[in-house]
Amino acid sequence: MSSGSLAGRYALLRPLGAGGMGKVWLARDEMLDREVAVKELTLPEGMSPKERAASVKRAVREAQATARLRHPGIVALHDVVVEQDRPWLVMELLRGRTLGDTVREFGPMPADYAARVGADVLEALMVAHAQGLQHRDVKPGNVFLTESGRVVLTDFGIARQEGQATLTEQGLMIGSPGFIAPERLAGEPGGPASDLWSLGATLYVALTGTPAYEGSAAQRVRATMTGPVPVAQGPLGPLLAAMMAHHPGARPDPGAVVQALRQVAAGGTASPLPVNQVATVPRQVRRRGPAALWIAAAAAVVLGAGGTTAFLLLRDRPDAAPTAYTVPRDVCTLISSQEVGRLLHTQDPPKGRPSADQVGPKCGWPVAGTGVGVQVQKDSDTVDPWSMTTASARALFQSQRRYWGRYDSLDWTWPEIGVKKSQKAERTPLHQVTGVGEEAFGYELKGPTGRVHSAHVFYRLANLVVEVEYTALGASPTDEEIRQAALRAAQASEQALRHAG
Repeated sequence: MSSGSLAGRYALLRPLGAGGMGKVWLARDEMLDREVAVKELTLPEGMSPKERAASVKRAVREAQATARLRHPGIVALHDVVVEQDRPWLVMELLRGRTLGDTVREFGPMPADYAARVGADVLEALMVAHAQGLQHRDVKPGNVFLTESGRVVLTDFGIARQEGQATLTEQGLMIGSPGFIAPERLAGEPGGPASDLWSLGATLYVALTGTPAYEGSAAQRVRATMTGPVPVAQGPLGPLLAAMMAHHPGARPDPGAVVQALRQVAAGGTASPLPVNQVATVPRQVRRRGPAALWIAAAAAVVLGAGGTTAFLLLRDRPDAAPTAYTVPRDVCTLISSQEVGRLLHTQDPPKGRPSADQVGPKCGWPVAGTGVGVQVQKDSDTVDPWSMTTASARALFQSQRRYWGRYDSLDWTWPEIGVKKSQKAERTPLHQVTGVGEEAFGYELKGPTGRVHSAHVFYRLANLVVEVEYTALGASPTDEEIRQAALRAAQASEQALRHAG
């Protein structure tokens, strides 16, 4: 099929690539007016109609399980369509390039950068494993480094749920030789430890620029099953060897591996890990070395690899904003208790009250007559703010500016500080705000007396859009003091994001 439309909705524009399991198309979702990627899954030749129907049914079931996964490190699956006797997977469109392509163009990655990538991928795998899904084809071509800084594990199209039959019937081996764990080559269904082995082989390529096992497909399979485990040079070498141990039970616990990868990403070292034991955290040293040179060379395509829970992010200088925030954070930690106390003029600051709506997660710190609030926002097409790209955050920021600029009079309420009934408030003109974020604007709300009682600041930092509100109903704060309090709250939240981890 060279062009056409699926389900009367997805217009196939042009092929993006092809592999053993199918072809990927650039497509347009004509209902939502957005570009998507469509994976056309191909089935082995010679299958009977009954076998083909069973494979299609299994692929749909696996796609449904994959669609439940919600993690910034996992490519989002929007839809599955069965047409022409085969399944088509509709996924988010990622812009950037694969880990394999990046290494081929720029050469081996420095250990700290490769460790960041590995930690992100392993966290995504752990989310899938927790829901009973194995990926089964972790390889450099399925690790995607986006232009916005996300590290995304793609191609869950052959993922397997625990308890399901494997697709090795009809002699079909799922995966890529050289990245398939020994136990799966031996005909076993494998498990989370098999994905860990494949990630070790993937990071070996990232670190050295060459596969752990080279040669023809048959030679790679033979070496994987019978050859010694290769050990790369540098701080990641022993860790990758442990991940690629021949026996699944000899491989370390994934949580310990994530921690060890973070240690290397932060400039420390990681020793081989005992099975199912958490590694001791070495002293972390902040340093700049070969990673800075490699990242500079790759900056035109890959801007960062942020997104671990420790926020091990690429920065040009210690106070620079990361290129992307991809792991959810408790919004109530963005302003410290001490700062809340100073803003609200109390020695007994309230605890943050988390909540959420369709715009995104938020937190409020209210006391009688005054309060401060923070909300991290998202657009309607994104699962959560941490899945936003820098481009979509810029668009959302401008959309918010246009939206709030339309209304001179607003309905306003804040029951927790004592404003339980909706009140009319007049909005001041929108104005540019400096000293917070990469771009920011603000406005104030005035009550019937013409006095400012609330100030709002919207700012964008990398791929996040944040709204901060400060309200004081008493007669003592001046209009300027309220504006400055909102700015201080915004700056406090920005600094918490910049220095996270």
